[in-house]
Amino acid sequence: MAGEWIERGDLWKNKARSLQLRLRDRFRVAVDRHHRRPRFSDGYFSSTMQRWLQRFRSFRRDSLPSTSGFYRKRVGKDIGAEENSVITRMLQAVAVPVIGNACHVFMHGLNRVQIYGAEKLHQALLNRPAKQPLITVSNHVASMDDPLVIASLLPRSILLDAHRLRWTLCATDRCFRNPVTSAFFRSVKVLPLSRGDGIYQKGMDMAISKLNNGGWVHIFPEGSRSRDGGRTMGSAKRGVGRLVLDSDNIPLVVPFVHIGMQDIMPIGAKFPRIGKTVSILVHFITLMVILEMPRVKLASPSSQTPQEAAITFAASQLLPPAIRF
Repeated sequence: MAGEWIERGDLWKNKARSLQLRLRDRFRVAVDRHHRRPRFSDGYFSSTMQRWLQRFRSFRRDSLPSTSGFYRKRVGKDIGAEENSVITRMLQAVAVPVIGNACHVFMHGLNRVQIYGAEKLHQALLNRPAKQPLITVSNHVASMDDPLVIASLLPRSILLDAHRLRWTLCATDRCFRNPVTSAFFRSVKVLPLSRGDGIYQKGMDMAISKLNNGGWVHIFPEGSRSRDGGRTMGSAKRGVGRLVLDSDNIPLVVPFVHIGMQDIMPIGAKFPRIGKTVSILVHFITLMVILEMPRVKLASPSSQTPQEAAITFAASQLLPPAIRF
């Protein structure tokens, strides 16, 4: 009898081993043969500790903001002021006009640019109230969409005023790898953004601080470049919705779409090409009046409140849905 049990045990061991090998060969993964027990479990604690643990879990679930929904976060006007030193402002006053005009000459002199509706952006830049923020959004095709497309949209008279030109955001693992690149991109009004840290990180707070000072922030709602050379447009991420929600004043939103940058700066190219054609269409959005209502924390992502409707409008319909390339 004991021999039969031993044989059955060996048989099941062989079957388990055979299944492990099949899984590894099929999915290229190693199967863990040992079940690791957690260091601590709820049964480890006494009844008093279990009660405190349950209270802590309830506090986290009911009190802390959900990462899947928007909530109101106040941002001052001086966030990141320690990084905006006198030297940095002097470098911006020189670098931004020089690079902007060079990009303008490159786009209009060495390439062909077709622009439809540029006066809408010019009007928003020159004629909006002093403290009203401006947000521009666009599709992201090539690594040099900003500054080339932005510079091609503006006249040289505006490009000479560094204070009036845009702020934008760039991933820290791309633009802020070392002190040299960090200093360069800060001198051209680029804010650091950490991938995976969510929409309530310091980089987003700094962008909202610029908006609260009446500045201009450009953002790519897709969050990254197009994977197919600009043939399709990805869905908008929540970051642009937070810029609209947490600004002290309701911003002007000027979206535009462009095509042709994939020819000037193809994937993998180190230098931009010449003799290409870029077409740009500038749109204009007047945000709904409901953005003027008191903005509070949303109870849940599924609740249909006026605030959520405004965020959905700002984040999902910024780019004209009728435009398809």
